[in-house]
Formats: sequence, structure tokens, C-alpha cells
Amino acid sequence: MTEWREHNYKSSIIWTGAGTQGTKSYLSYERDYEIHIEGKPSIKGSSDPMFRGNPDVHNPEDMFLASVSACHMLWFLHICSTNRILVSAYNDHAEGTMHEGEDGAGQFTSITLHPHATITHKADLHKAHDAHIEANKKCFIANSLNFPVHHNATFDCLGD
Repeated sequence: MTEWREHNYKSSIIWTGAGTQGTKSYLSYERDYEIHIEGKPSIKGSSDPMFRGNPDVHNPEDMFLASVSACHMLWFLHICSTNRILVSAYNDHAEGTMHEGEDGAGQFTSITLHPHATITHKADLHKAHDAHIEANKKCFIANSLNFPVHHNATFDCLGD
């Protein structure tokens, strides 16, 4: 049986889009907000532009997808470091699909990560692929979802 350790997180959100009329009507307010986490820079956010949000700042859907991608990356790098796989570069172009119902409720139904890593030794290629599989199993964010996160990993090798 797995013994669990508890980790707690706190954040605050402040709506900054009330203007002079607040929510008097659907068109009377902005969807802008700020996220505050003690000791860290604030993040400006809004709803997705298709929901009258500010296109110049992050929306919850963007941050959700980025959280899954970042969690996977951090686990991959950890697994590589403990298995002596030298990674010198990493990027990911994540894609997510959200479905919205007629009543406006919605949910993400799929996420596919497209991580690309540069490793030093071609001999580590198989181990690096396995590290992505393990990272997918370990990611805290992905494990909190009600659907699987897929990944299509690619690699560059600097040497033999």
C-alpha cells in the first residue's frame, strides 16, 4: 500500500473587471482577474476570448494545459537525471480539446503532449522514451484528471 504525504497550496484570485456597473448585464463587466500566490509574481488572467475575455492575458484553459505540460516535463527531467540520461534541451507543444455542452458547461476530454528533447547519447534513446512513459504515470496533474494524457515524444541526439 502506498503511504501518502500531504502537500497543501494556497492562492488568491481578485476580479479586476467590475468597472462601474459590475455584473449589471452580460456586457457590463470585464472578465479580467489577477492570481496572487504569496512570494511569487502575480498572474493576470481573463476568460477565453470566445467568452468575452481579454486575448492578451492567460485564461484558465491555457493555464490548465500548461500545468499538465509543465508537470510532465519536470517529471521527465527528474527521471532522466536519476537515470543518467543527459538532456540539454526540452520543449513541448501541448494540445487540449474541451467540449462545451448546450447549457454552457464543459470539460476537457483529451490532452496530447508533443515533447521534444535533446539528449547527448543515442544509446540512451530507449531509456529516454521509457522516461516519458514513467513521467506520464507520475505527473500529479495528469493523475488528477478523469481522462488519460497522451504524448508523442521526439528526440534529437547530439552524439553516438
